[in-house]
Amino acid sequence: MSKAQVLIVDDEWNMRNLLRIYLRKEGFDTKEAATGQEAISMAGQQAFDLMLLDVMMPDMDGWQVCRLVRERSSIPILMLTARSEIKDKVQGLGIGADDYLTKPFEPEELLARIHSLLRRSMLTQALAPREEVLEFPGLRIYPESREVRIEEQGVDFTLKEFDLLTVLARGGQRVFTRDELVERLWGNDYGGETRVIDTHIKNIREKLQKAGLAYNPVQTVWGLGYKFQVSGIPDEK
Repeated sequence: MSKAQVLIVDDEWNMRNLLRIYLRKEGFDTKEAATGQEAISMAGQQAFDLMLLDVMMPDMDGWQVCRLVRERSSIPILMLTARSEIKDKVQGLGIGADDYLTKPFEPEELLARIHSLLRRSMLTQALAPREEVLEFPGLRIYPESREVRIEEQGVDFTLKEFDLLTVLARGGQRVFTRDELVERLWGNDYGGETRVIDTHIKNIREKLQKAGLAYNPVQTVWGLGYKFQVSGIPDEK
């Protein structure tokens, strides 16, 4: 079985060296990028299994790197930062990061989170339905190829935005609470705020509207959560 490939992105050599020691001792192959631009370039040239991404970097911060990577890849991203404020965690998860770990951290916790993300990624790929198309008026969702099309126009979503839209679309008119959606997207070990769901919903609605969809399929059920519905309710703003 081939080793998982991990890209370490941090402007501090000491941190990159420490992470490399942890990961290689655990059996991972690693490559390193000292800048955001270097990380973008490397991620475009090689298919990595996971990215460890520092937030505070001088040339291009981790937020920017995460956004750019998410435009073309669903690679699991674990963000590392000395900032522990909830708003920063929500921001990171809202732009497409899969997990968030605050420095300083114990090696055991880092490795546990890495293994969890890799297991989840492998399970998602293994269980992806074949040739399934979720079809609605003017809107098609392709879970296998992770595509969304409005008429014949493709719409780009981050990994979590796509997963959230797919969960809702598969639910018929079932109402999902924020807690249920968080569990579906991040699992039981997620320790952040459920408000990140609201951020993803806002992004999904804006992208669908901008691409020309004539209705809003993601409806708010006040006091409960969200559901998918394609007709009979006016578009929300």
